[in-house]
Amino acid sequence: MLKGIKVISFTHFLQGPAAVQMLADVGADVIKIEPPGGAFERNWSGLDAFIEGVSVFFMLGNRNQRSISLDLRDEKAKEIVWRLVREADVLIENYRPGVLQRMGFGYEDVKAVNPRLVYCSCTGYGSSGPYLKRPGQDLLLQAMSGMTMLSGSADSPPTPVGSAIVDQHAAALAAFGVVAALQARERTGKGTLVESNLLNAAIDLQIEPFTYYLNKGPLWDRTEPPIGSRFHPAPYGVYRTQDGWIAISLTTTAKLAAALDRPELADFSDLKDPVNQRDQINRIVHEALTTRTTAAWMAAFDVHDIWYAPVNDYEQVEADPQVKHNDIVMTVEHPQAGSVRLLAHPVRYDGKAPALHRAPPQQGQHTREVLAELGYSADDIETLVSQRIALPEGGKA
Repeated sequence: MLKGIKVISFTHFLQGPAAVQMLADVGADVIKIEPPGGAFERNWSGLDAFIEGVSVFFMLGNRNQRSISLDLRDEKAKEIVWRLVREADVLIENYRPGVLQRMGFGYEDVKAVNPRLVYCSCTGYGSSGPYLKRPGQDLLLQAMSGMTMLSGSADSPPTPVGSAIVDQHAAALAAFGVVAALQARERTGKGTLVESNLLNAAIDLQIEPFTYYLNKGPLWDRTEPPIGSRFHPAPYGVYRTQDGWIAISLTTTAKLAAALDRPELADFSDLKDPVNQRDQINRIVHEALTTRTTAAWMAAFDVHDIWYAPVNDYEQVEADPQVKHNDIVMTVEHPQAGSVRLLAHPVRYDGKAPALHRAPPQQGQHTREVLAELGYSADDIETLVSQRIALPEGGKA
């Protein structure tokens, strides 16, 4: 769908690479520009997950892309970038604000050379303001945006979500903004400066509770036993069973009275009771669920049409029949790491996920290829490589 769109990627960590990968999955030709030491994510991975020396963190966010490795301290390397800029459709970067501008590739600089270019900056807090120089990282944004105070019991500490959801949402917003700007360019012939930041993404993820707060005031306090949010009526949350846990969502007290064999729940018959008597209902549900196993409750809930879900660890997620049916896991053959399992592109187009056409690249794997496309002769390319201005595969001359 984006075939023919060329993207220059100055990205590292997760926010930028994830945004670029979404565009690459649907056909954009993404050229990742890496420094001599390689992108940060090549040398770091959560869980210390390296396969044959290859970072899983790098592989999960850099498929379907080409890599060119340049030493941008050299003017000849900068000229290579300018050649790319002149023919590119999109430039995406997630350096700290001002870094690319100091290198000579800020928005106004490249706009003067290619006014049709869509320029996307991914930052922590935005391109201006009092937090301009603060580090932007997923956990930090969960904390400052209020997200860590949304769940848990009355006395539990602030609890972060155990995944980089802010990074990933900011990436999706960046990719959406790029596609919107490309569509606008079809009508106007002009590029756009697109900006996505972690702070806005973190608050956008909380669109429901934060908007309630803005219009009605503070959310309900966290409770003991805990309720799954600070704004839903009871029952809502994860409850302990005799041998594990189960999640229950919005369900009438009449249905719960029958399913849990707790007739006192039927006394909460007023439509406002799940709100006004929230703690009392939640406590009854909590106590009832501890008397049977998770499997027994699941069977009972199927009979009584209760909204529920098992509380899975990743072993159960992997084995789940719907997860398998959705083909959300793909196997990629990497030249160094071998067979690697990664998450597929999450959207389906005419019932199918975009096909993999490039494994996550090795550093500088496509340096010679990209330089040849830019018009450099074979002799010029070998000179740039020998002078370590442009680094070939593996970052070694």
